[in-house]
Amino acid sequence: MDIFQFAMDKERYSEHFYRDLARRANYVGLKNILTMLADEEVKHYRIVEQMRNETPQEVTEAPILADARRIFEKMKGTPRQFDFHISEVDLYRKACDIEEESRRFYLEKAEEVTDPVQKRIFRQLAEEENKHFMIVEGIRSFVARPQTYLENAEFYHFDDYVGGEF
Repeated sequence: MDIFQFAMDKERYSEHFYRDLARRANYVGLKNILTMLADEEVKHYRIVEQMRNETPQEVTEAPILADARRIFEKMKGTPRQFDFHISEVDLYRKACDIEEESRRFYLEKAEEVTDPVQKRIFRQLAEEENKHFMIVEGIRSFVARPQTYLENAEFYHFDDYVGGEF
C-alpha cells in the first residue's frame, strides 16, 4: 500500500468532514473554526502529495490554536444562549477520533520511513493533527456545555501547545 496515497485520502476525508460540519454549524464562530480546520487538511494533503512526488516542502506552523482561541473569546462576549443537539456532540467526538487516528498514523509512519526529511515532516504533521484534536475537543466540550465552557475559559490551554513536540 502506498502510504502517501493513504495519507492523502485521510486528509481529503478530514477536509470533507470539516466542511460538512461547517455547513451544519449554526454559529459563525464554530463555522469559522471548522473551515480553518478544513483548510489545514488541504495543506496537509498538498504536503504529503509533495512528499510522494519527492518534492517535499516544510510544514509551516499555522496559528490555528491562537485563531480558535480568539473566536472562542468573541463567542464568550456575545449575550447569545447556545443550544446544541446531542447529535452535534457525537459528530465532534467523531472528529476527535479522526484527528487522534491521524496523529497516530503520522507518528507510526515517521518511525517506518528512513528518509530524514520525510521522518521530520511526518512528525510535524502529527503535531499539527494534535493541535486539531485539541481544537475539536474544545468544540466538543463547548457544544456539550457551552456556558460552562466559556465561563471557565478552558480553551486557554491552547497556548501551552504552540510549538510543542511529542
